[in-house]
Amino acid sequence: MSREGLRPAALGLVLAGAAFPFALAQDPPPTARLHPDELRLANLRQLTDGGENAEAYWSPDGTRLIFQSSREGTPCDQQFIMDVATKAVRRVSNGQGRTTCGYFYDGGRRVLYASTHLASPECPPRPDFSRGYVWALHPGYDIFTAREDGKALERLTATPGYDAEATLSPDGKTIVYTSTRDGDLEIYTMSLDGSGVKRLTHEDGYDGGPFFSPDGKRIVYRRDAPRDEAGVARYRELLAQGLYSPGALEIWVMDRDGSNKRQVTRLGAASFAPFFHPDGKRILFSSNHPDLRGRNFDLWLVNDDGSGLERVTSDPSFDGFPMFAPDGKTLVFASNRGARVRGETNLFLADWVEAPAGR
Repeated sequence: MSREGLRPAALGLVLAGAAFPFALAQDPPPTARLHPDELRLANLRQLTDGGENAEAYWSPDGTRLIFQSSREGTPCDQQFIMDVATKAVRRVSNGQGRTTCGYFYDGGRRVLYASTHLASPECPPRPDFSRGYVWALHPGYDIFTAREDGKALERLTATPGYDAEATLSPDGKTIVYTSTRDGDLEIYTMSLDGSGVKRLTHEDGYDGGPFFSPDGKRIVYRRDAPRDEAGVARYRELLAQGLYSPGALEIWVMDRDGSNKRQVTRLGAASFAPFFHPDGKRILFSSNHPDLRGRNFDLWLVNDDGSGLERVTSDPSFDGFPMFAPDGKTLVFASNRGARVRGETNLFLADWVEAPAGR
């Protein structure tokens, strides 16, 4: 399951690529706004206007974003780079298969992303929902790196199964990612060339969506642990078919070598997309807490020991995939707010308010 499995649409949400010419986004619609109780955010700016746009992550210099979108006639998600100042957008993936989980690499000169294009240039089939709500773990996903213009594509993983959700350590030396290479959804690290693979998690259940802390010493991730033997059996049965049925996802942290694993949240909801606050002591994430069955996802802030839970957004739709800019002053996130069409997901910037008035 790629990170796009939690997008609202699923909830409801040649190898050297030739980049598209730059195209400027339209002016944002006037309906997207902050709510009076969203005191942690200010100066909301909308970056995209229409379609499915999600998982936007900053370049090291804070001037660009890489994100996934099905824009420009692509039938399933491809990777795009946006210049934040101008909103100019161009495709960086090759337009084939399905891609997910883009991230800047090599100081912003290259990018990482997962793609199914070697398995097939066509979009992979959608999962069969006759067995309930499931996410497809497309076995054709491998992790690739390319120059920021989409050229010089290199494959970093070549094992059978699903390899995706790759992000980079702050020192730029280690990739952390999710894989089914050992028969379970686990978190691994590897060197920049794909060598030196190390498995960090070993427990039954889904472990994924990993990000490093600002000092690079810890990793925050999401975990769905089956509660009993029947849950383990169903999880493994679906996994053997390349499927995952989402349950209660909780936020966890561990040291970068996989030691000192510790559960942060105990909300019994679908909590995902965790990202450390710049202080390294708090975690921002998205969750449908308090309604496990609900589709209203909001951003939440919590101390890394699980205390001090605080709701950051309150729009009655979807807010997710938050990431602080390198300077810690700006937040990018995806949201359904102000959508012209039901389920439309756009990217937003907001200034982070560290000390809100009246709180």
